[in-house]
Amino acid sequence: MVRIIVTGIVACVLADVLGFLLLPVLRALKAGQSMREIGPTWHNNKAGTPLMGGLMFIFATILCLLFNIPAMVDYSVFYVLVLGLCFGLVGFLDDFCKVKFKRDLGLTAIQKALLQMAVSAIYLYILYTEGIMTCDIYVPFFNVTFYLHPIVYIFFAMFVMVGCVNAVNLTDGIDGLCGSVTIPVMVFFTVAAYSMGKYEVALLPACLVGGLTAYLFYNWHPAKVFMGDTGSLFLGGIVCALAFALDMPLILILVGFVYIVETLSDIIQVTYFKISHGKRIFKMAPIHHHFEMCGWKEVKIVLVFTLVSALMCVLAWFGIAGRV
Repeated sequence: MVRIIVTGIVACVLADVLGFLLLPVLRALKAGQSMREIGPTWHNNKAGTPLMGGLMFIFATILCLLFNIPAMVDYSVFYVLVLGLCFGLVGFLDDFCKVKFKRDLGLTAIQKALLQMAVSAIYLYILYTEGIMTCDIYVPFFNVTFYLHPIVYIFFAMFVMVGCVNAVNLTDGIDGLCGSVTIPVMVFFTVAAYSMGKYEVALLPACLVGGLTAYLFYNWHPAKVFMGDTGSLFLGGIVCALAFALDMPLILILVGFVYIVETLSDIIQVTYFKISHGKRIFKMAPIHHHFEMCGWKEVKIVLVFTLVSALMCVLAWFGIAGRV
């Protein structure tokens, strides 16, 4: 546990230093955010804020894990890291297109979906063939499992992973939100992995607890940098990869509660808008924009959503008590 805590602290320091070095580079490259025409007009003053700030906690995580290699006995954590990096690469391509062509929309939805599905399928196949992942679905609170045929399980898992990654991406909509909401999730996975005896796996979420804490120094309102799709897709990949690496994907319903609500609010809004010919349930979707239009300040939304995330992670811990 001491090694895990120290690694998290080192990741925080590294991410802070990397952020200090990275920010001037991003500004010099004019790697700034463009505002969507259909987005909140009150966010127009954020135009030009550098993207790809997620690189600071990504590189901090990589470096910390590499430093820990001599003391490792289980290298399965690198499967989790590689999946996150693959999703982060998809996000990087998306951010690059935004910066290169000076538009808010980078890769097309179909391009991103195909890349994410391919990455998910390869990761799941590797976990299954290496014996890290079974085809058993663990049900929190009831402490029971049921078996799915491998083909059915892989299609189920691909759906969950692509959905989870994009839900995390959708949560990155206001200053500090995605990073703050994800910290309790990473604390949960750190404690869960440690309690299950997967000490090396616990190192990765511990790194991100430290890395995200440092990132928030730069991303807290008013944000000096955004993580971009590079960071949010990386985080989404790590969240779902950890759930599958620990063989309990259903726990994402609890630890990813805020991500799910964000996504559902968007789906509900679009669906209702179409079937009602222009009517809306929320003032704006995703739901964090609804609260903004209700008069909530960005900092208040972040604090409330983070508290909800933390409480759901505590609930998730009780849900897996029979397993750990």
